Amino acid sequence: MLKNLLVGILLLSCHFAYSQTNYQAKVNDKDSGDPLIGATVLLKEISLGAVSDENGLVLLERIPDGTYTLEIRFLGYETLRLKRTFPFSFSEQPEEISLDHSEEEMEELIVQSNRSSRVIEDVPTRVEIIAGEELSEKGNMKPGDIRMLLNESTGIQTQQTSATSYNSSIRIQGLDGKYTQLLRDGLPLYAGYSSGLSLMQIAPLDLAQVEVIKGASSTLYGGGAIAGLVNLISKSPQVEPELSIMLNGTSALGLDASAFYAAKKGKIGSTIFASYNKGTAYDPADIGLTAIPKFDRFTINPKLFWDMNPKSNLVLGLNLMTEDRLGGNLDFIKGEAVTNPYFEKNSTDRISTSLNYHLQFNESTQFQVKNSYSYYDRSIEIPDFLFSGKQYSSFTESNISTKGSKSEWIGGLNLWTDQFVQKEGNESLPLDYKLNTYGIFAQNLWNASEQWTFETGFRLDYQQEYGVFPLPKFSAMYKPTNALTMRLGGGLGYKSPTVFTEDAERIHFQSILPIDPDLFVAEKSSGANLDLNYKVAFGEELSLVANTLFFYTSIQNPLLLTPTGNNYEFQQPNGSLETKGLELNMKWNYKDFKLFVGYTFADVNQQYNGNKSTYPLVAKHRINNVLMYEKHENFWIGLEAYYFSPQQLNDGAEGKSYWIVGLMSEKKFGENFSIFLNFENFLDTRQTRFDTIYTGSLSNPDFRDIYAPVDGFVINGGIKFRLL
Repeated sequence: MLKNLLVGILLLSCHFAYSQTNYQAKVNDKDSGDPLIGATVLLKEISLGAVSDENGLVLLERIPDGTYTLEIRFLGYETLRLKRTFPFSFSEQPEEISLDHSEEEMEELIVQSNRSSRVIEDVPTRVEIIAGEELSEKGNMKPGDIRMLLNESTGIQTQQTSATSYNSSIRIQGLDGKYTQLLRDGLPLYAGYSSGLSLMQIAPLDLAQVEVIKGASSTLYGGGAIAGLVNLISKSPQVEPELSIMLNGTSALGLDASAFYAAKKGKIGSTIFASYNKGTAYDPADIGLTAIPKFDRFTINPKLFWDMNPKSNLVLGLNLMTEDRLGGNLDFIKGEAVTNPYFEKNSTDRISTSLNYHLQFNESTQFQVKNSYSYYDRSIEIPDFLFSGKQYSSFTESNISTKGSKSEWIGGLNLWTDQFVQKEGNESLPLDYKLNTYGIFAQNLWNASEQWTFETGFRLDYQQEYGVFPLPKFSAMYKPTNALTMRLGGGLGYKSPTVFTEDAERIHFQSILPIDPDLFVAEKSSGANLDLNYKVAFGEELSLVANTLFFYTSIQNPLLLTPTGNNYEFQQPNGSLETKGLELNMKWNYKDFKLFVGYTFADVNQQYNGNKSTYPLVAKHRINNVLMYEKHENFWIGLEAYYFSPQQLNDGAEGKSYWIVGLMSEKKFGENFSIFLNFENFLDTRQTRFDTIYTGSLSNPDFRDIYAPVDGFVINGGIKFRLL
């Protein structure tokens, strides 16, 4: 009897040992056969996974018997899903798995703005990423600034605030630029006074990707992100060193020269970005005023990366930028004698530092300290008036995060200081202010099931001037199939009152009365959005990715700049500002052709004291079309066409509708050299062709709203080469 029992136990033990088997595979590039290091291999049903080593090998151990979906992912490659039944019959050699390069690079990118380590398709908050070839292609069109990167996206519009000096701000879903938070590597550096020229002073060559979140995004980054946020992610040094150079010239006699160097040796890595950007006074309308001003800008941005030990690292950065910008009377700028010339002169100096310390306690828990300090000095001079001031701002945060098999948590504390000191202007009524914001926050990501993922967050901010702000946020993602994803999200936001708005920028902060914190309250918002994303293939060569976003945001107590006699003052009449609408994106792929079609419907209204009106300078209907033909790593050419419907203007008139059409191209010669050539706005669409930009005389112009391009048809072209 005992003998039979022992034999039974032995057989049962053998069965259990056999029912849990191992699986080994080798992941490589389908074209080159090279091993892919760091590819993720996952058995989805049981959440068992591993990462490939330096030889592309991956080992999954103790797999229970059954049939599972084997999912293989690697950045920049198509995700591969295979059915495997275990015990799996294979030879002594690992199973060979080959991955194709992805046509949908954006779907495999890691989202950094929500502080998780997830790819974009696994994040409940809707995030748009511009990266890879798309970032390179858009960077070719405006190598000196990031306007083109943003303006060609649905739901985003760059609004020109000066007819002669080209100053611009960003609008998301029709809301003023002050409601969008602009970040660099997760650190807020461009806000308030320093946001006025920010889009014009950031060159894109050192950017790895640009992330855009639309709607209230205050849990992690505090107030100011009512319309959304734009996070500029810098490149970091890799194993292989990089030295890239871009040279660009324009038919408007502009010049852009940028260089980026990155290297890593042992525990120390570094990157250095430097650029020189030059503009020549340009007047395509021949009206005597500059559409593009004369300017010179120098930028240098070194960063140090130190792997202190296997569990901690430190990143230190410094950014220096100086620019002189002069627009206005063309003859005066050229040095000719002019009686009572109109001009607008901007002189800018930026200095900012960044620090990021990261400590990994164990495989699941990490600690981080971040800090940035920014000094901004700008003067704006027009005839008979000079405004200048300095802004000092800092951001400090410490956070701790942990992740388990189904859930991720992050919580932390931060301090945000912002001070403006006026140097020149109305001395009797200076626009000085000082804001200190103390915040505490927590956020959770939870995989409730294979189909459902939730993101919840809560922030509590305190300002002595304006009080306490509770800011909850919620997002949910439902993924019934690999082809369909639905996201629903919403939250609250706020914006502390300051004088630095688009309306104040247009009048150069002249005759503006200061804001008394005792008489004003913070602007508060609530908003929600619903996102539907669908992918379908029509045979093996034709595919479609479609995305629809429904959005709504309401802002209470919005600031309104109002003329009062000889001055302007901000008021908060009883009312609200609301934006609602939809964004529709479709991307068609057929062989070497790609067609992007986007449509934005933005219905933005303001209601004060019972009177409702259309919010100015918003195109209610906008269409984006881009047709691309691309031979991978060889050649691409694209035709783009953008439509803007009539816009309501501040003077009560309505602007004209218009199209902008352009042609862009790039030819690569090997891996390290390329030539690009772009015909931007070749139909020469200009506001000066179908409407006026000013009234009065050339010496004393009264400028109207700028709602269409003023620079017209411009050709630009250049070279990019990589020496390392």
